[in-house]
Amino acid sequence: MQRKLITATAILATAGFMNVASAAVPESDDPIIIVQNNWTSQLVLSNVVGNVLEGMGYTIEYTPSDTQLQFNAIAEGDLHFQVEAWEGSMKTPFENAVAEGMVDAGTHDAVTREEWWYPSYMNDICLGLPDWKALDACAEKFATAETAPKGRFVGPPADWGKHYADRIEALEMNFTAINVGQAATLWAELQAAYDRKEPVVLFNWTPNYIEAVFDGQFVDFPEPEPACFEDPAWGPNPNAVGDCGATHAGWLKKAAWSGLAEQFPAAWGVMQKINFNNEQIAAASSLVDVDGLSPEEAAVKWIEANADVVASWQQ
Repeated sequence: MQRKLITATAILATAGFMNVASAAVPESDDPIIIVQNNWTSQLVLSNVVGNVLEGMGYTIEYTPSDTQLQFNAIAEGDLHFQVEAWEGSMKTPFENAVAEGMVDAGTHDAVTREEWWYPSYMNDICLGLPDWKALDACAEKFATAETAPKGRFVGPPADWGKHYADRIEALEMNFTAINVGQAATLWAELQAAYDRKEPVVLFNWTPNYIEAVFDGQFVDFPEPEPACFEDPAWGPNPNAVGDCGATHAGWLKKAAWSGLAEQFPAAWGVMQKINFNNEQIAAASSLVDVDGLSPEEAAVKWIEANADVVASWQQ
């Protein structure tokens, strides 16, 4: 059955959002190029941003990009806007690109965490969880034919820049990191194990729809400090750097091409005000991963449910 959705343009018009300096917008016929990455909330929120700007009269193009290389492309003006830049996996390339001229377009209210995660029923199988040492002590329970006798950690797509093999080596853990090709495979692995109450530990993040569907916890690794990555004497392994986990309260930022403010000033004003919290981002991903909408359909639904939020970006 074909879904019937009110268009984002109609919603925005009803909310009065399309009245922004209509005589001056768009200031250029050139397209605004919005970056798309390979996880659900980013795809939905990219379309939310694109729909809002299209409602103002702009031409929008969406371009997929590698999560690590995208920031150089933004600094050079080949891409224009990224709505979800995560501290845990993108901090270094983000900050390097800012030094090269990319604009830090603001920090969302959302607080992020990207870490190893396990279903709560594992607390009865590996006593002492969520401590990472307890997880390591029962690593063999997570073993598969591919990794035995070591446990298997189901890692994210390689282009997300999460080098968990390095952490495993630094902490001398009895695990092997097996990266999947796409986020959907993570959730398929989780669902299969969850249904059977089988051991599984995998990469997860918040905000995400997972926390509303599955009962689980992040693994507690040593809290990171700069010395973890610079001084071998810091942390559990005196002979290695990187023997720590990810930050428990990471930032979520927007990234922009420096030319936006000059070429598309009205759009730039809106982009600077765009701000999402944890609940809003989790809801965006849930529309796709739970309700089965496409990212494009989910963006329209999200705008419909958050018309007041969208309208505040114009003020």
